[in-house]
Amino acid sequence: MMRYIYLIILGLFFSVINMEANNSASISLVPCPTNVVPGTGSFQFTPKTVFAVETEEQAAIVRLLSDQFTCAAGFTPKLKVDSKKGNLVLQTDKTIKSEAYCLEITPKKITVKASDAKGFFYALQSIRQLLPPAIESAVKVDGTEWIVPAMTITDEPRFGYRGLMVDVARFFVPKENLLRIIDCMGMLKLNTLHLHLVDDNGWRIEIKKYPLLTEIGASRVERPGKLFPERRNQRQGEPTVEKGFYTQDDIREIVAYAAARRIEVIPEIEMPAHSNAALAAYPLLACPVVDKFIGVLPGLGGNHADIIYCAGNDSVFTFLQNIIDEVVALFPSKYIHLGGDEARKTHWKVCPLCQARMKKEGLKNEEDLQGYFMARMSNYVKSKGREVMGWDELTNTKIPDGAVIFGWQGYGQAALKAARQGHRFVMTPARVLYLIRYQGPQWFEPVTYFGNNTLKDIYDYEPVERSWTTKMRSLLMGIQGSMWTEFCNKPEEVEYLIFPRLAAVAEGAWTFPVYKDWDRFLAALDNFTGHLDVKGITYARSMYNIQHKVTPMDGSLQVELECIRPDVEIRYTTNGSQPTAKSSLYERKWQVTTPQIIKSATFKNGKQMGQTLTLPIQWNKATAKRMLRSNPVERVMVNGVRGSLKYTDSEWASWTRNDSIAFTLDLRKREHLNKLVLGCINNYGMGVHKPKRVEVWLSNEDIEYWKVASKELDPEEIFREGTFIEELPFNLDDTGRYVRVILFGAGECPLTHVRPGQEARVCVDELIIE
Repeated sequence: MMRYIYLIILGLFFSVINMEANNSASISLVPCPTNVVPGTGSFQFTPKTVFAVETEEQAAIVRLLSDQFTCAAGFTPKLKVDSKKGNLVLQTDKTIKSEAYCLEITPKKITVKASDAKGFFYALQSIRQLLPPAIESAVKVDGTEWIVPAMTITDEPRFGYRGLMVDVARFFVPKENLLRIIDCMGMLKLNTLHLHLVDDNGWRIEIKKYPLLTEIGASRVERPGKLFPERRNQRQGEPTVEKGFYTQDDIREIVAYAAARRIEVIPEIEMPAHSNAALAAYPLLACPVVDKFIGVLPGLGGNHADIIYCAGNDSVFTFLQNIIDEVVALFPSKYIHLGGDEARKTHWKVCPLCQARMKKEGLKNEEDLQGYFMARMSNYVKSKGREVMGWDELTNTKIPDGAVIFGWQGYGQAALKAARQGHRFVMTPARVLYLIRYQGPQWFEPVTYFGNNTLKDIYDYEPVERSWTTKMRSLLMGIQGSMWTEFCNKPEEVEYLIFPRLAAVAEGAWTFPVYKDWDRFLAALDNFTGHLDVKGITYARSMYNIQHKVTPMDGSLQVELECIRPDVEIRYTTNGSQPTAKSSLYERKWQVTTPQIIKSATFKNGKQMGQTLTLPIQWNKATAKRMLRSNPVERVMVNGVRGSLKYTDSEWASWTRNDSIAFTLDLRKREHLNKLVLGCINNYGMGVHKPKRVEVWLSNEDIEYWKVASKELDPEEIFREGTFIEELPFNLDDTGRYVRVILFGAGECPLTHVRPGQEARVCVDELIIE
């Protein structure tokens, strides 16, 4: 009987949760609130509306919304301080958690309850999103009713740290554009802006004690038309161009603007690596064994990226401490981020000063020397009353006492090592939350690094793993989206990569998993992007684009089309014509046995939403045939689809080991073969190049093979600069059933390469046999 009662109670509990989640479903708010109870009717803001607040602090928060009415509606609601009489009333309720709020909207009155300024601000941001998007207009908008639907919202955040990192070092984001991003962060209830202020590629903050940091460190050489990984280093004496920095007054303005929106700005001063911009200005702070010119790096830097601060030179610590003094005075944040990532110890290993430091301090190796370096600087930061943050490489040795670790490598697993030692941590895994990665089908996207982090990937990310202990869960401060700017050349490109994915970051940081729902999120996101439209924010529509997958099925090709938005139709044609809302509706995968040009696009309510995907399917003797004993990724070489100039677009086969690669194709019967063509891509900046040797072998029984063709390529031809697709042709004029191709990688990239010493990778998109 007791078990029966327990099951009834449990069922009711989950019914309430589901009911609350469903109630939230019809409300267009990002992030999704904890609980929403719809009301009847709506509240309308008019010139007679009165805002009533208790304190001047509340008044400052309300004025942010009031100012929007002034611009967009042409009227300014009246504000009464120390009053409880008004149409929108703020009331302090100390029983409510910090940052939480209760918002009651009726046709006659709006009541906002919270225990602190943060809660009041977030409640007003919910009102802002519920208003027509025209509220974001900088000029008066006629003919708009400024109404919000009646409802009651009780809401609180899941995590205390809800962040965005913006790299302003590689691409300097002008102050005005940064303020626009901050305002959008506030609307999304994000509360932390992590500013990556310095790197090899630029020093972006004025330090009065060291003026050369911006006079020299904020400039670099121009490399027109070259992507970040392709850019060659500055030559000594080569002129540089000013790329921008924030004055101390700029920083004060940014910090104040963010604070008004309840956003803490955390400065990052990178050390001991990513320091070429600083060392270009003050080269004596590098190890004395460095024998190459130190300049601000325009790109990856090759072997110049291993120039870092000298850990054996006390002047380095004095220099960095003086910088910290000025940074602490500018940023009221309780945290200072000290970086600590990707420090190559090339020079430390042979530097007499570093080796003497290791001997004096009893350090076993250079990793422990970095531990000493970071601990020494951490102690100085703590002496200033601040706490230290750092990247997860700090776990490679003794972690500075009390340091907060940012898990970034892979899925952020290194941060768990810190958690097991009792350290707090923030998750910002590169595989999910790095906004530099492609946000949609790569055929449509501007060039960047690596694979995809789509809106759906970010939305689905759950940082807490089931295997975590209760202690580890308690140490997770929250999550952060990280926007690295290597491939950005103008502010709009930064916005394009941040939005709308930042909305998914915000939902993951604020909303408890039980309330998350993809369909509801998309509806709310459409409302949010309406606000972005009016603000003039550049954002991606990649979520409407189609990802294709063409799979060989031993004689035919299976075509699959997919869009991450379930609320659109995919329409397609197979004759090369442009798809329309009346074209064939994609409902399931289908088989193709002939060459054709498939064009497809997404549609909603008869309107095309995404870009048109053009998929030319070619056919030759290898198409749709079976690959023997191969890596599954090699099947893309016989699927009839050529790759794009992005080698991670899902149409290029690549291998972990590139010294010797072999794959075998079964043609199903003996055939006379005239020619074989191998499609290869060259991406100089990423070290992707043709093989140095290719051999083609034939067999009739898959037992005994004979070589029918081979080709040797010289280094000058292999390591050409640029990004382009090339075909390697081979004349066969022989008969066989099995075709084996052996590729021998080009080995290490030469010393003159932008990636010296890195193993060259081979990528092949199609095996063509005629």
